[in-house]
Amino acid sequence: MMARLKVTQIKSRISEKQNQRDTLRSLGLKRIGDVVVREDNSQNRGYVRTVAHLVKVEEID
Repeated sequence: MMARLKVTQIKSRISEKQNQRDTLRSLGLKRIGDVVVREDNSQNRGYVRTVAHLVKVEEID
């Protein structure tokens, strides 16, 4: 089974650049406290890297 990433939004996107807002949206995060579980692949890793200061990431199996 593939590893997965549990991504939790911990900061507001209000003062962030548009591309970072779009990245949160494409991850499926709408508000502080939202949690999504995504496949651990290079695309999702890139998304997370873009908004690393706004999210908390945990690896789950």
